[in-house]
Amino acid sequence: FTPSYYTGSVMKLAQQRRGDLQDVKYLTETRTCVIYDVPLAEVITDFFDEMKSRTKGYASMDYTPIGYRANDLVRLDVKINGEDASPLATIVHKDSAHSIGKALTEKLKEVIPRQLFRVPIQACIGVKPVASSAIPPMRKDVLAKCYGGDISRKKKLLQKQAKGKKRMKSMGKVNVPQEAFMAIINVKREE
Repeated sequence: FTPSYYTGSVMKLAQQRRGDLQDVKYLTETRTCVIYDVPLAEVITDFFDEMKSRTKGYASMDYTPIGYRANDLVRLDVKINGEDASPLATIVHKDSAHSIGKALTEKLKEVIPRQLFRVPIQACIGVKPVASSAIPPMRKDVLAKCYGGDISRKKKLLQKQAKGKKRMKSMGKVNVPQEAFMAIINVKREE
């Protein structure tokens, strides 16, 4: 149930969440009843919050389970620094896997602390990456102590630093903080 002014906004939200329009009833000039079949997976995430924000809190909803239906779902795995982070894996609809993967990798990029080496983050379906981002490395100025002098000394220091970072990346482990797990629960998909 929604005020008639917000009917279009509610219908757009339901269609974005893979809803099938069943009926629209105009109860009065100002009240509308919109009936959709929406997958439960879409309702339990943030459908109600999004509907309330789009209608300034005036809409209400009720749902009744209608049974199971076949759907095209995929497992979206997350790889951090080339290693599977299986607690971050989620099951999503194939059509929205790219947008959810992109939002997920960007959120993890913000939450995971920077390391001394570049940390790639990938959202994959099977072995195929659908979205990726990377946490840039922290910079250490190894040339700070070389005020002047020979350019070959500076190149040698930079090469030594590059070798050290390469070795650190191959051996380095990335610890995912607890906040990362909480942050991905509230990941908003890009519309």
